[in-house]
Amino acid sequence: MAETGLRSVRDEETRAGDVITADDDFIAEGGHPLHVHEFHQFLHVPVGRIVVTALGRDHELSASVALWIPAGIAHSARFGADSVIAVESFDADRFELPYQDVTTINITDAQRRLVLGRMRSTCAQDEDPEVFAALSAGHRNCLPLPQPTSHTAGAVARELARTPSDPRTATEWAENLYTSSTSLRRAFRAETGMAFSEWRTRLRLNHSLSLLEQGQLVSSVAARVGFVSTNGYILAFRRHFGQTPGAYVRNSLDRSA
Repeated sequence: MAETGLRSVRDEETRAGDVITADDDFIAEGGHPLHVHEFHQFLHVPVGRIVVTALGRDHELSASVALWIPAGIAHSARFGADSVIAVESFDADRFELPYQDVTTINITDAQRRLVLGRMRSTCAQDEDPEVFAALSAGHRNCLPLPQPTSHTAGAVARELARTPSDPRTATEWAENLYTSSTSLRRAFRAETGMAFSEWRTRLRLNHSLSLLEQGQLVSSVAARVGFVSTNGYILAFRRHFGQTPGAYVRNSLDRSA
């Protein structure tokens, strides 16, 4: 993964007096140490997984979860030898990124095709405004949601994406797909890093964001995305987003204003 525009940085997360300097050996085989870019950077990992650490948090990237790193934020990365990393960089003076912090996004099929097409192209224009617009579009508050890759778990994920309110348990899904519930749960855990129930909760919460912003009542949103009770939806929303759905709506209105 070639990197340019790196500069020395003194970061509060490093020991006092430590300064990290970029040189020809800056990027090691398994990653690179803490550094800062003077440009915005978009990272996509079509093959393998990498972990980017910034401001004390780890962000795991996969084929379905990409990352925006705004200019000026110190970060490091760890990646395996089998990882393929697509990088798009944009001048911070020319492009206004809608994200203030390091932000994971659930990359869409259209965004994935765009990035992979540019990797294969020999005449792709750097810092293309249309590419920036396409990659920075999307809901900024969505929870990271890695997609399972196996046939059975992937089929369940696609059906739930179409109908988040589907009440079937992992056992019932497994019976419909002629597999064991243990195998299905194991696949979700191995391929997404989370249990089936947690993955489904995140999916439902992500779907609920646009419904809230449309002005629908919290109780209606909870039912539409599959929560058994409004209170259960509010508790899950607060646990994942740090605020209630009502507070989220008020903050969204303030941002729009």
